[in-house]
Amino acid sequence: MPDSRPEGDEQEPRAAGKPSPGKNSLVPSATGIRRAAMDWLARREHCRHELEQRLGRRFPGATAAIGPVLDELEHEGLLSDARYVASLVRRRAATGHGPQRIRAELRQQGIDGSAATGDVDWLARAREVRTRRFGEALPADAASRARQMAFLQRRGFPAGICRAACLPPRED
Repeated sequence: MPDSRPEGDEQEPRAAGKPSPGKNSLVPSATGIRRAAMDWLARREHCRHELEQRLGRRFPGATAAIGPVLDELEHEGLLSDARYVASLVRRRAATGHGPQRIRAELRQQGIDGSAATGDVDWLARAREVRTRRFGEALPADAASRARQMAFLQRRGFPAGICRAACLPPRED
């Protein structure tokens, strides 16, 4: 009878006389781990740390095999933390998040986010976010300006950019 498993889902040989492991207790080969990693990378960029965690949850018995597979993917240029950072900055800036929040998210994922500002005009982004939330009119009084600045700071924009976004544009 031919093997019904998809190609690449081979399992380690088991010792004779041992009972067959359950479906979820298979010890995957490097090919199976690589295939899972490639599936996730095909959907979006991942950092090494995130991919390592996801693969560890999916293949709990193969933690020693995950590192070499990720090393190989990095060597081939398929896994790149720099590409991941650029992608995350683009996505988060497009959804209205500021540089401080993006850096904090990168730090949580174990990536140095100090140079993660990208080629984004953060003042223009802050103005767009403020306009989308509060409308075109600039704040009329100190209380509404403080409320709008607090909103922008919660979104991760620095105080100087928040202040500038709540004032009329300067004509230099």
